[in-house]
Amino acid sequence: MLCLGIESTAHTFGCSVVDSGGNLLSDARDVYKAPEGSGIHPREASRHHMEASPDILRNALKSANVTIKDIDIVGYSAGPGLGPCLRVGAVIARTVAGFYKKPLVPVNHALGHIELGAMLTCASDPLVLLVSGGHTMTLAFSYDRWRVFGETLDITVGQLLDQFGRALGFASPCGNRIEELASQSAGKYMQLPYIIKGNDVSFSGLLTAAVKLASRNAELADTCYSLQETAFAMLAEAVERALSFTRKEEMMIVGGVAANKRLAQMLDSVCSRQDAKLFVCPIKFAGDNGAQIAWTALREYLATKMNVRVEESTVQQSWRLDTVHVSWRR
Repeated sequence: MLCLGIESTAHTFGCSVVDSGGNLLSDARDVYKAPEGSGIHPREASRHHMEASPDILRNALKSANVTIKDIDIVGYSAGPGLGPCLRVGAVIARTVAGFYKKPLVPVNHALGHIELGAMLTCASDPLVLLVSGGHTMTLAFSYDRWRVFGETLDITVGQLLDQFGRALGFASPCGNRIEELASQSAGKYMQLPYIIKGNDVSFSGLLTAAVKLASRNAELADTCYSLQETAFAMLAEAVERALSFTRKEEMMIVGGVAANKRLAQMLDSVCSRQDAKLFVCPIKFAGDNGAQIAWTALREYLATKMNVRVEESTVQQSWRLDTVHVSWRR
């Protein structure tokens, strides 16, 4: 069985064809690039998605060596995300599913990160740290749902990095640029706010302090290093507490920030202390992609035959992961 997955949550428009054996037959995507010093503008990003979609869809089918008629299921990211961007992907998915009479499956974007990460890493029952521009959550699976053990109280770690980078004049997403600068530091740490409450973290005060530090002409590499060390230490503490409580033997990082090597190093130390095995989503699939949507749609459809009528399909800008019933996991 083949599924076409369509991702359009934020800055990435992607299409992927995946089969029921977990083989990623294609992965085509294009990323909206904001002007230097700017973030994602929903209207401009959605325009990018509309213009890029024909070539991306065509490339995904061609790379998989299939035609649209060979597709059995169409999955699309229904949320959470930017409304104008989500609607572009939904319209394309509805058009394909309606015209070719294919089942249409809406997918929670955050769930897609976890399901694809688990498939690629072979993690079976992990504690999950989901870190991206839209999410910062520590989760564990129990009774048909992913339960939240901790999350951000304000902005996500991805937003922290992007907003700090934009204050320096970088273009979003800024995580790679900040990681590169931090690696150039000699390890000089400058004190920044460290705010963790139980398993929850808060990054807004850290962002304000880091921007002020940079504006006072502090060495940029040291500022980036201090920002990363502080933010990631907060996440590591929350993860270690959750591992100790849940006694999970596996820990998995997914989401765009999972590509950061320093974060993986810190969590590897945590896992060593807690006798857990660390799984990191491959960098290629850490960010948004169509494969996460296709694989999750396949798993849901094969388990429940759940699909929606084209005229009843919707998007949800705010769709919490812990409200999604996941019947195929035990």
